[in-house]
Amino acid sequence: MAGAAIPPVIIGTMPVFLAILANVRDRSVSWMALALPLALIAGGVGIVNVATVRAADAADAASIMLGVLASLAALAIWIAYGLANAAVMRSADAPDGLQWTGLQGIGAAIGSLLLLPLASFDLAEAAYASETTRFIVWAVVMGLAGSWFATWCWVVASRRLPLALAAQLIVAETVFGLAYGFLFEGRLPSPAEAIGATMQIAGVFFGIAAFIKPRAS
Repeated sequence: MAGAAIPPVIIGTMPVFLAILANVRDRSVSWMALALPLALIAGGVGIVNVATVRAADAADAASIMLGVLASLAALAIWIAYGLANAAVMRSADAPDGLQWTGLQGIGAAIGSLLLLPLASFDLAEAAYASETTRFIVWAVVMGLAGSWFATWCWVVASRRLPLALAAQLIVAETVFGLAYGFLFEGRLPSPAEAIGATMQIAGVFFGIAAFIKPRAS
């Protein structure tokens, strides 16, 4: 509804909100040290967002707004998940990472089944055998790499890193989301989009440095 670029841009604010909430809860690093990286990330997200919205067709304003609302709902769910997952993995009786990832996979499978009534099967009967095989292969690849392995990596990061730092690393998801969106649309990023993405990546580097200095000293 909102195009390929706006949803990852809105989700891109998650590293900022999640890092702030995590530092309020855990106070892993001083607010002064977090100010610069979070400002860069937020500024980068803002620049990309403004550029994308200005390029959108005004006639599609209603569709874009619905897409934005759906993205905001996803953002709220993601933040809640990040806080809950970090609390579980950093608790004294934390479960095994692989078992916890598998349990989340079972939950995702149940959620997918509940969404089946909303799916479209119009092309199922017209699909060729080669198309069906390709679909199944990609479903397996995305399930194992994009869902299971990525979730396991996030579980490991939640256990080993302060959430205020791990949250900033999610910027990579935003940047990759933008890159895949540009590939899908068959275009290069505009100067504003390129500058915004670069600012987000720079913010992550400053964020890592902010957490390394206290540990080194």
